Amino acid sequence: MSIDKSFQKSLTPLPAIPEYRCGAWTSTSAPSPYGSIAIYAKLTKNVVGVPGITAQAIVHFKEADITLDARPVSDAGGYVSFALPLLGRQPRLSAATIDIDFMVKGQTVHCSQAFFTPQ
Repeated sequence: MSIDKSFQKSLTPLPAIPEYRCGAWTSTSAPSPYGSIAIYAKLTKNVVGVPGITAQAIVHFKEADITLDARPVSDAGGYVSFALPLLGRQPRLSAATIDIDFMVKGQTVHCSQAFFTPQ
């Protein structure tokens, strides 16, 4: 059996790896409804942390979305953190999500979504 070389031309090319990537997470995924959590994110370029970039966070509670006032700037390792007092804004056993974005060279870099579920 032989495979025609034109077969490779019909394959969809692999997507390019983005120049910048980021991830986000919380200090705990199961806080008290009236507790506080920390939200973390890291921005990288070719696996190396990117310093000096401002981040913004939006928390998606059940009843409303809240943009956090803090606009931290990434440190030498590419990390930022936000403090979030929950104040009972999310019902117990109901997940809330957090979107964090960095603006790099006029381009928005969207992090993987962080989440928590008050216990």
